[in-house]
Amino acid sequence: MSARRWLPPVLVAVVLAGQVSACSGGTKGDRVRLGRVARSDVAEVVEAPATVSARATATVRAAAEGTIKRLYVGDGDRVREGDVLAKIDSPTAKEQLDQAREADQSLAGGGASIPSALNMSAFQRRTDRSAQRGFADARKYAMKIPDLKQRAVVLAGITKAEGEYRSAALAAREAVVRLNAGLGSVGSAFSSITNAQRVQTRAAVRAAERTVQGLTIKAPFDGVAGLGGPAGGGNLGDLASKLPQQLQSQAGGSGSASALAGLGGYTGGAAKDASSIATGAPVSGGDAVVTVTDASRLSLAADVDETDVLQIKDGVAADVEFDAVPGGSYEAEVTGIGVTPKESTGGGVTYKVTLALKNGTMSGGGRAPWPKPGMSAVVDLRVRESRDVLSVPSAAIVSSGRDSVVWAVVGGKAERRVVKLGAQGDTTVEVTRGLDEGEQVVVRGADSVKQGQELST
Repeated sequence: MSARRWLPPVLVAVVLAGQVSACSGGTKGDRVRLGRVARSDVAEVVEAPATVSARATATVRAAAEGTIKRLYVGDGDRVREGDVLAKIDSPTAKEQLDQAREADQSLAGGGASIPSALNMSAFQRRTDRSAQRGFADARKYAMKIPDLKQRAVVLAGITKAEGEYRSAALAAREAVVRLNAGLGSVGSAFSSITNAQRVQTRAAVRAAERTVQGLTIKAPFDGVAGLGGPAGGGNLGDLASKLPQQLQSQAGGSGSASALAGLGGYTGGAAKDASSIATGAPVSGGDAVVTVTDASRLSLAADVDETDVLQIKDGVAADVEFDAVPGGSYEAEVTGIGVTPKESTGGGVTYKVTLALKNGTMSGGGRAPWPKPGMSAVVDLRVRESRDVLSVPSAAIVSSGRDSVVWAVVGGKAERRVVKLGAQGDTTVEVTRGLDEGEQVVVRGADSVKQGQELST
């Protein structure tokens, strides 16, 4: 998409009225017009398609499989941060919390007995290998989460748990070394290995507690509620099925896999429409329940062609029009310029430019309605503006190699002038060198004029 040149319609009429007059020029008089170099305002713009984005949008999801116990909001209801939106009844989540606590308490209380003829070194190595496989599988699965922010949260949780286990496992290995050297007891070594296992059971308890707490769904910020929402990028609850069974058996069936599965919460699941969200309706872990949108401040995401994006700077002003608001005109300002390319439908490359949207006015002077997220728009980015400058109509400019040429009228004859251009609008172009105010120039049919050709008004 190339830069589109623009000048306010009223100003165009004034400029042309003062600049253009009919003339004859030999046999080509019917096609040649003359005008005068005059002063005007010239604005050079880049046009790009854009989409409205809300200040924030969040889809809150079911933390576990169950049924909607109670729904507190409906479509379009305004909510405040922390408001309870829905409650999920999940016997499975509560049972997993009970099991996790029981397994952790069993290890904490020394309930596990030391098997007879136990090879402590081999037992410690098996514990480490199982834990390593579990963390590796958890990390591998987490890397498949498409949402980068959620992926980072989950990976951070896995890294934290892995670090805690590493510290505990080091203490266990040192205890085994002392035992083999005759400096420690079997009970002390076994206790150290059990402490390493408790890293996993404590993580399981934390994850299960978080899941149960998540059964009460609350608004993350002020906004408007909408029942249901889009599909997510993947349900972390599936991590449990990806991890080795040994991890679970180590902690007496506590479900260490569930511990890792809950490190980042649920980040995805099935899409749900409003009709499927109701009291008593079944949900799976990760299903969308309510989407909250904060439209108090809107922004625009414009796709700017690679040939124009280098002209865009932070703070550049823009005019915005919406298909949904005929006769409405809005203003916006560039707040960010992306660096990640995106292939356009025409085969080229575009870059995302973010703009802050401001209030608009209707053609009759009244205030324009506030758009809604997702609406399409066209933005005219004013990349260059020149006030009260020498200018000529765009049709007066003839390209000759690298030069820009204008035909001036001197003594009734055409004289070739190489000019330097400034801001280039849609109908008018700024001339910074080569012409003087008031000079006559060819403004129509310039490409057919020859040096020395007689041109009379």
